Amino acid sequence: MTSSNLPPKRAAESVTESVQVVMPNHLNGAGRIFGGQLVAWIDVIGGIAARRHCGCAVTTAAIDNLQFREPVYVNEVVVLRARVTFVGRTSMEVRVDTFVEDVSGTRKLVNTAYLTEIALGADGHPTPVPPLLCETMQEKAEFEAGRRRRERRLSKADNPLSTLSGIS
Repeated sequence: MTSSNLPPKRAAESVTESVQVVMPNHLNGAGRIFGGQLVAWIDVIGGIAARRHCGCAVTTAAIDNLQFREPVYVNEVVVLRARVTFVGRTSMEVRVDTFVEDVSGTRKLVNTAYLTEIALGADGHPTPVPPLLCETMQEKAEFEAGRRRRERRLSKADNPLSTLSGIS
């Protein structure tokens, strides 16, 4: 089955949110969240958003544009919000925004990351994903930006994704 045979799915259907409390075991030696812990949370929620879009198992092929804008400390509430922003034939781009939420509910953006997730069929090989139905101007703009990011990723000569068979 090709992606053109699959019914499109609304971008909003992939939106996933997770909340974590930063505990002492999540900290590095400087008393801030260990970057690897945040990357693990980002990877999990990105995979869930991708699964919600494609309806099958996924694997993370790349994480790019990971920016740590602000430190995160113990006892802070971290909110991760993921959504599919672009799809190829077997791949999906997922944006994950990470916020620190204060007791009033106000959120401050501390990190943005883009993940490339690959849909896997029952045989463990890449499989087509549904087209992405973008309904808002923001979703359409993010889709076009995702297309440009994908072109940049695939055009790099040293791109490890270009060596993986069947990924598109």
